[in-house]
Amino acid sequence: MSLQHILGLDHVVVTVRDLDAAAAQWRALGFTVSPRGTHSPILGTGNYTIMFGEDYVELLGILTETEQNKPTRDYLAKREGLERAAFTTDDAAAGAEELKSRGIEALGPIHFGRPVELPGGGTGEARFNVIRWPLGEQPGGLRIFACQHLTRETVWIPELLEHANGAQRIIRLEVLTADPAAAAAHLGRLIDEPARAEGDAWLVPSGGKRADILFYDAAAFAKRYPQAVRDGAAPEGAVALVVATTDIAAAQASLGGTATAHDGALSVAASAANGIVVTFRPQ
Repeated sequence: MSLQHILGLDHVVVTVRDLDAAAAQWRALGFTVSPRGTHSPILGTGNYTIMFGEDYVELLGILTETEQNKPTRDYLAKREGLERAAFTTDDAAAGAEELKSRGIEALGPIHFGRPVELPGGGTGEARFNVIRWPLGEQPGGLRIFACQHLTRETVWIPELLEHANGAQRIIRLEVLTADPAAAAAHLGRLIDEPARAEGDAWLVPSGGKRADILFYDAAAFAKRYPQAVRDGAAPEGAVALVVATTDIAAAQASLGGTATAHDGALSVAASAANGIVVTFRPQ
């Protein structure tokens, strides 16, 4: 039986060393980037978001060292990149109990928030409840957690949903690992979704119509992307993000010389996106 309170992919967390520089970098790729947010003191982090219809990209940086952000600091000691994936939960407490009933010691819920600059002026608040899978449960090196949005209206702000590159949603998150079958099976067990072979890779649906998560090895990564695109990517873990665009020509215009065309898609080199290959495919 699938999990009832852990739904599809909610957002991905791109952990960066220089938060403002990262926001400028992604803005240059044609994304609309939110104003900067500062999380509750318990987290000690700040962020920018890139919002789509049902999911989003979060650029995250450390502002103050806390116990909660030690795993992120450990990650940044090695590299920047796509550190975590979040799933939507409609009830964090119920989701935690559901995981525990399957023998997974979920951590939380943890409640936190951040102020939000509103388009018409003034400030609102975005509030969340979050649960985490145990730190040792990292399929393919990817940390996962689940997020309950208590104030969607201060996160999915209409003015943030339009992007010059035509981006609409996340199609797929791709993870590089030495044993794709084992990593896919691991994630499948953690979120109670079936893993299946997809040619030279293994795919796990995140739930509903949300993004898939694909696991492959170095040879399959090289087969999918030219060397110029792979330059700057991490040697393991989440290495690529595939985004749907309504207008591939607009994406090309936004990306300019930073994009490489291949297989009907446009890809930005990992070196230009904090260690992640960002690929645009027609909607």
